[in-house]
Amino acid sequence: MSAANFSNPTPFVYSSQTLTRAERSLICSPFKYTLFAAMGCDRVAIGEITGNKGFEKGYTKRLLSELVADNELVWLIQVGVLRREVDGQGITDSFRLTPLGRNLVEEYQTKPWRNPSWSDRIYETITRWLRLPF
Repeated sequence: MSAANFSNPTPFVYSSQTLTRAERSLICSPFKYTLFAAMGCDRVAIGEITGNKGFEKGYTKRLLSELVADNELVWLIQVGVLRREVDGQGITDSFRLTPLGRNLVEEYQTKPWRNPSWSDRIYETITRWLRLPF
């Protein structure tokens, strides 16, 4: 039996619609690029994101309660940008980037994090209200 070759995985190609949807969700979220860059390196617990701690670290645009932050992070999970961290005991309160999220964050290393337009915000609100992640 031959061994599988995992040293050079083929990169997954996302549709432009998926990339647009994910980018819109990132920029319309109450989180800053700093949070996603930190999630690209290591897991980030919700306690580090909420309240004064998250605002002081530059993770959020405003102070967020744990409930609001969790709802926003769950939306980004549904879109496919984030995933919950799992340990031997089960699901934890920490989050990491998915490969899709990592692609977007790496792209923003070379260009500025753009501000959402009114059409971005309206489209995001309608999509979230209808709960259509893609």
